Amino acid sequence: MDIQIKAGLRKELSAFLRSKRFLIAALVFIAISILTPLLMWGLGLLMEVTSSAYDQLGMDSTGMVEEISPLFLTASSGVGMQISYLSTYGLLLYLLLMNSYAGGEQKRRSIIIPQISGLSSRAYILPKFIIYPPAVFIMSLIGVLIASLVSTFIFEYNDLTFTAVLASGVVLGVFLMFFACLHLALGTATGKAGMSSAICIVASMLLPSALSIIDATPAYNPFTLSVTATSTLYGAEKASEVIIGIIIALAIMVAAFFIALFVRNAKKIDNSGNEVLI
Repeated sequence: MDIQIKAGLRKELSAFLRSKRFLIAALVFIAISILTPLLMWGLGLLMEVTSSAYDQLGMDSTGMVEEISPLFLTASSGVGMQISYLSTYGLLLYLLLMNSYAGGEQKRRSIIIPQISGLSSRAYILPKFIIYPPAVFIMSLIGVLIASLVSTFIFEYNDLTFTAVLASGVVLGVFLMFFACLHLALGTATGKAGMSSAICIVASMLLPSALSIIDATPAYNPFTLSVTATSTLYGAEKASEVIIGIIIALAIMVAAFFIALFVRNAKKIDNSGNEVLI
């Protein structure tokens, strides 16, 4: 491995860990994974108490119980809501924490001296793509596994299977990786990390819902993998389509890296002078 890339990996890893951004992200992901199933469980208990109150008043609540049971009284409901929270609030937090690494250092001019000393664009960008997207993938996958474990213990009806939980965790992790890569590419290419994170956050929040409304959420759409992750948990997606979606998302991530690299290299081209070289 190139010595510059090795140094870049050490630098990015050290910055991520010593700045406590990794710790903050990990704690938030774990907290969401534990508290969300508990919240759903509590709502289920509240619904049961409400149903009992209706029964005592002589009102038939059988239909209401049958309707809310799959939503609040099953283990999959806890994990499903956790996936929804991680794909919104977890991703939002992570993208904001990445600002300093997704081109934020360019605004502070701290990248100028390394570039003058011979730092290549590849050695500047590649370590970021190696560290930050896989980190959020691992955290999201572990988060889904934690949520499934908590849900298994607290819910009376355990309808989870390990295969479905693992598959949904992988799909969610790829979704978060996808937007992390887009943020890195846009931020490092433009040097405007704040603008990049704002664009990615708005896109991650609006596109899945908008595409769901118009019924344009196939499993192979990278922008709706959060929806796919939830439906995968319930076994509502074909494995072949999910795999295609993951492959497309990974291909776009690789393309994002090369686009960012091309833009950074283009910015370093010196067009000064009047001499025409043939």
